[in-house]
Amino acid sequence: MKTVKHAFWGSLLVLSALWLLTDPVDWTTLSGIFAWRNVLNQYTGILGIGVMSLAMMLSARPVFLEKQFHGLDKMYRLHKWLGIAGLVLSISHWLIANGPKWMVAWGWLERGVRKPRPVLPEGSIQQLFMNQRGLAEGIGEWAFYLTALLMVLALVKTFPYRRFFQTHRILALTYLALVFHSVILVKFDYWTSFLGITLAGLMTAGSVAALMSLFRKRVGATKVTGKVIALEHQTALNVLSIDIQLDDGWRGHEAGQFAFVSFHADEGPHPFTITSKWNESGTIRFLVKALGDYTRTLPERLHVGDSIEIEGPYGRFNFESSSPRQIWVGGGIGITPFIARMQELAKEPDGKAIHLFHTTTTYDQNAIDRLTRDAANAKIQLDVRWDERDGRLDLNGIIKAVPDWRSADVWFCGPAKFGQVLREGLVRLGFPEQRFHQELFEMR
Repeated sequence: MKTVKHAFWGSLLVLSALWLLTDPVDWTTLSGIFAWRNVLNQYTGILGIGVMSLAMMLSARPVFLEKQFHGLDKMYRLHKWLGIAGLVLSISHWLIANGPKWMVAWGWLERGVRKPRPVLPEGSIQQLFMNQRGLAEGIGEWAFYLTALLMVLALVKTFPYRRFFQTHRILALTYLALVFHSVILVKFDYWTSFLGITLAGLMTAGSVAALMSLFRKRVGATKVTGKVIALEHQTALNVLSIDIQLDDGWRGHEAGQFAFVSFHADEGPHPFTITSKWNESGTIRFLVKALGDYTRTLPERLHVGDSIEIEGPYGRFNFESSSPRQIWVGGGIGITPFIARMQELAKEPDGKAIHLFHTTTTYDQNAIDRLTRDAANAKIQLDVRWDERDGRLDLNGIIKAVPDWRSADVWFCGPAKFGQVLREGLVRLGFPEQRFHQELFEMR
């Protein structure tokens, strides 16, 4: 998360510094609300389109950045923060631009004498830009209204996922409209400065990403089709096991990674952790917990023989560490990446001492038997905690069960709040935060 925070605040600071260096402002000489308006209008506009461009670039799922950000899940968290920052800056920009006009119309403020606009060479680019200002302002205003609405809907968790998937792509169009707005209305002199070059690069990359989003293309990802070959509904756990035979093209995956799977075109892709290790036969398995409106319908809607589309793999929850010991904590359906890793270790042991905690609110003997068998084959110590029988697993329980926990890496997959409590508790005890690994499995 530190990388995400550094990238977020760093982008704001860099853009702010470039703006100040390009157009130094003597704040003591600013007189009147319109003088402040002109300065802050440029500043909020530049920051707004800058962070929106970065957010749009991340929406293309550039897999080559996963190593730097420790997974696509972290990149999507940064995408969300940048989107929120873009929304706040856009609202500020709109209020700064229109607020003084409203105050003049209401009689609260008297507008000063406008400076005459300079005479521009006939046929120059600067004159062309000046002639398009009215159009750019109108397009930008309506694009802002639609962008704000779509961003708010994206943040409302009760807004149906399929509707989110359908409407979120419209942001690519509104972004392109805001790029036009920015190109015309940014101070013309900025374009020959390092700030202008930086903005041009960001908006160009963002525009390419927007077009890719409209055509449902991603950076560096593999997208293949396949067919469902087996289904098993574990009713006690409310989990559906789905086996898929992939067509040619899948480049393989590591245990702990996830993929975006489209079971039905009207719903769109959902992210699911891959529950099986990669094998040359091209089969892949997912365990899907009925947690939402759509996943609850899968046992009735999905059938053997159905065609699916899968994109990936993504994620850095790959169990790589230099520590001799690992502690795994799988809460509920969060056990899925550990199942895949145990299958790998059964074939290729890595010599690490591993203690796996599986905590569950529902006890299913068949599922536990399979987990026990996988753990035995991988030579992993399994510790099953059933809430009703054993009480809830907590940090003290983990520390007591693994006395040399300080020499371990912790890999957690489960409820986000539970993971946060464990991480903060370990850090308070002096455990290095970078050795606590957790997937932020929220894509909106």
